[in-house]
Amino acid sequence: MKKEFTIAKEAFELDGKLPLSQAIPLGLQHVLAMFVGNLTPLLIITGACGMAGGEFAELQLSLLQNAMLIAGIVTLVQLFSIGPVGGKVPIIMGTSSGFIGVFKSVTASMGGGVIAYGAIMGASIIGGIFEGILGFFLKPLRKFFPSVVTGTVVLSIGLSLISVGINSFGGGNTANDFGSVENLLLALFVLVVILVFKHGTKGALSTSSILIGIVCGYIAAFIMGLVLPKTGINADGVEFTKGWVLNWQKVADAKWFEIPAILPVKPVFDLRAIIPVMIMFIVTAVETVGDISGVMEGGLDREATDKELSGGVICDGLGSSFAALFGVLPNTSFSQNVGLVAMTKVVNRFALATGAIFLILCGLCPKLAAIVSIMPQSVLGGAAVIMFSSIVVSGIQLITKTPLTPRNLTIVSVALGVGYGMGANADILTHAPQVIQLVFGGSGIVPAAMVAILLNILLPKEKEEAKA
Repeated sequence: MKKEFTIAKEAFELDGKLPLSQAIPLGLQHVLAMFVGNLTPLLIITGACGMAGGEFAELQLSLLQNAMLIAGIVTLVQLFSIGPVGGKVPIIMGTSSGFIGVFKSVTASMGGGVIAYGAIMGASIIGGIFEGILGFFLKPLRKFFPSVVTGTVVLSIGLSLISVGINSFGGGNTANDFGSVENLLLALFVLVVILVFKHGTKGALSTSSILIGIVCGYIAAFIMGLVLPKTGINADGVEFTKGWVLNWQKVADAKWFEIPAILPVKPVFDLRAIIPVMIMFIVTAVETVGDISGVMEGGLDREATDKELSGGVICDGLGSSFAALFGVLPNTSFSQNVGLVAMTKVVNRFALATGAIFLILCGLCPKLAAIVSIMPQSVLGGAAVIMFSSIVVSGIQLITKTPLTPRNLTIVSVALGVGYGMGANADILTHAPQVIQLVFGGSGIVPAAMVAILLNILLPKEKEEAKA
């Protein structure tokens, strides 16, 4: 009789003893889901600081290597905790993209260069400690974060990521062949494979559908490289390599082993960076509360406890300070992986830990990292659109966990309409004071969270809520 390939029920338990043969693929798909997103903020900010090449090329590579190592270490702390640091929740930590808008504004105001990047590191050290302190006092503050607020934050996170996912679906808008037939078909192929395995199979095959889809995407891209032209001509008549082409030379050139550097960039403490970054860390704490609430609701169908939320926020803050010592941008809970947990229901901490260990190995073995880093954006996009949409659904589940009273509907409506709308269309803040642009521009998550918190405090509660 043919033995059925099934996944152990322990995969859906936080502390279940899962076989290594199943834990590794389940953890690996988390790494593949966040790998590019973990490196992208560094690429953007080092580029804005003028550190993307030339004399800074080696420094940038060192920072990217450190980003993988730190993400793995901080994830392990979040999964298993060290004292009060870590919520013991199924969350993957990584370089936050939420800070990109603030950091780009800080870079512009300070004129770029290593000094500006050092100021970002200095502000991240202080801001991370500040968020860690907030985490210790989260229990008395939690009344300001009911499910309608955290749900709105999770919903805004999902909405903001959908545009990121569809951008990758087309091959990345910086690619010369963005939106090409090849990119769209490759992304669609990955999406179809995921759907087929997710709903056409059972057990481990169904649960590992994201990983299978991405691996099939690699294979498809390799075959495309054998039968299709790898280069094209842009509007200026310049030849370019198409975005879906696998860059195996990058793998060949990468080293097998390298020790990451500590303090590759000297921290600089400048108020022009510290003030807006500290404000952003407050919003990040709310975002982390939303992520943890979303992953517990989506993965375990229950609310997160005070201890889980507090430990998670403390890890978020102190992990960001630790990351800055290695020249890495703040490490926060990765919303992409919240969507993956909500979709697969796999919450096993050991499975996620195997992914964290793989990240650490990537930080120590650049060649291994290079294999993952050459993933075409369209392959990632095929998986991302469904994962990010799952975050939206988790946010809706949180919002509707309590009755949709007129008060709650107002909080959600205004936070998304005014808050998220304002952040998603930052040009409306062109004539606002710079500090407002620094904090609220570039991300709909920040203003949506602030509006939701403010309305929850100011709007009078319904009679039923007041009694509770």
